[in-house]
Amino acid sequence: MNEGTIIANSSASGTAAISLLRLSGENAIDLVTSSFKSKSGKKLSDQKSHAIHLGRIHNDGTEIDEVLVSVFKAPNSYTGENVVEISCHGSIYIQQEILQLFIRKGAKPAQPGEFTLRAFLNKKMDLSQAEAVADLIASESKAAHEVALNQLRGG
Repeated sequence: MNEGTIIANSSASGTAAISLLRLSGENAIDLVTSSFKSKSGKKLSDQKSHAIHLGRIHNDGTEIDEVLVSVFKAPNSYTGENVVEISCHGSIYIQQEILQLFIRKGAKPAQPGEFTLRAFLNKKMDLSQAEAVADLIASESKAAHEVALNQLRGG
């Protein structure tokens, strides 16, 4: 399960101003580098971890969107793997074009909870913290939020 590069839309489904697409895996940075042209002209693979870059995502020379790309190099990421987050415009068309582009390039669609599973398998969090992530996402009250947040912090 912890093999290959995965991709998912990390935003709520539907149209929005901004959408966040996330890739995780050994080849995440290289996959995005192959279709990303930064305004600075620098390759993502040559950049420091925890940096954000403005540029454009292209598919065979056709521009899909102007995006911000965040790079997190292993092991210093949520999953412990190379992670790239793409902030794009929230049109459903744009989201799907970018997702399908990277799936064609070899990324697999992530299963629900797979990013957190990878974080657990890579010892970035323990089982109770991984479970707390799901509880935090599902929290609908202040009390549920505080309990989940405390558990996520190891309490």
